[in-house]
Amino acid sequence: MKKLLFLLPAVLYLVLLTGCQAGNSPDVSSSPTVSAQVMAEARPVKTGLAFITSLDKSTSAGESDGFAQADSLIAAVTVDGDGRITSCVIDAVEIKAFFDSSGRIVTALDTDFPTKNEMGREYGMKEASAIGKEWNEQAAFLAEYLIGKTADEIKGISVSEKGYAEDTDLRASVTISMGGYIDAVLKAMENPRDLGATTADKIGVGVVTNIIYSNNAGAANGSVLVYSTFVALTTNTEGRITSCIADGFQCNVNFNASGKIVSDLKAVPPTKNETGYDYGLKDFSSLGKEWFEQTEALAQHVTGKTAAEIESIAVREDTSPASEDMRATVTLKIGEFKKAIAKAFKSIT
Repeated sequence: MKKLLFLLPAVLYLVLLTGCQAGNSPDVSSSPTVSAQVMAEARPVKTGLAFITSLDKSTSAGESDGFAQADSLIAAVTVDGDGRITSCVIDAVEIKAFFDSSGRIVTALDTDFPTKNEMGREYGMKEASAIGKEWNEQAAFLAEYLIGKTADEIKGISVSEKGYAEDTDLRASVTISMGGYIDAVLKAMENPRDLGATTADKIGVGVVTNIIYSNNAGAANGSVLVYSTFVALTTNTEGRITSCIADGFQCNVNFNASGKIVSDLKAVPPTKNETGYDYGLKDFSSLGKEWFEQTEALAQHVTGKTAAEIESIAVREDTSPASEDMRATVTLKIGEFKKAIAKAFKSIT
């Protein structure tokens, strides 16, 4: 009996050793204790979003059609207490709407304008790229390259007059003109907000853009009205939103009945959140709330929810919230916001 008791610990040791060597060791990554430890190590971070638009490529009609072109650069970041980026997403959307020399818009008003990341391989840069990389691949590399850097360190990245990387190692993976994207990232870092994100979360952006409210020229000038709705959000391991920023952008490129652009293409308006109280919704709102106040309330409402839960939010015919509880703080049309949030979820990998 004593011999059996003596041998038992050795036998158990051999069994455990054999199991480990055979790849049968316990999956500690899924252990509740380990998961709790990972969450305990996660540090709080602030979330930032920037949307920068230029219109200066727009062209009046002549022998060929003119067009309104809005090039928007989007950046979303999380920043830690030391001011260093912990996650980053860079994207862009190009809106090009044509009109002829009689002032008639020839681009369908229901045209879909996906972002460059959404287009992926369809964007078509890979075949023409000297490094064989698609636009979204290069943008992802740049975003990853910026992680761990402060704003001052990012400002120190050397770029040419046209915005191209001058560092040989960086240019080996990023040949797109990146100056504007760096500006967008720096803008996103300027006033990040403490909304509940942590270093354990993933970040994504979603953008919905349309020109459905555009109109032809006649007795009055015509206009291509570009309207973008966009969000940045972070999600935890359960797929629930931990932070969210929602914003919108609207601009007009006006032209006369001869197809000549009459807008100042340098005068690009700020986003609606940036406009703040100057936007002027408060005086007409049944809630007495400004546009940015209502988008902040919307962001708070969706925080903690999954993609499916947000999709199930009921809306009225005009896409404003159906729930009276939600209408107590948000009476904006939220249909486009729901679409943008769904896109942001989809962008997170």
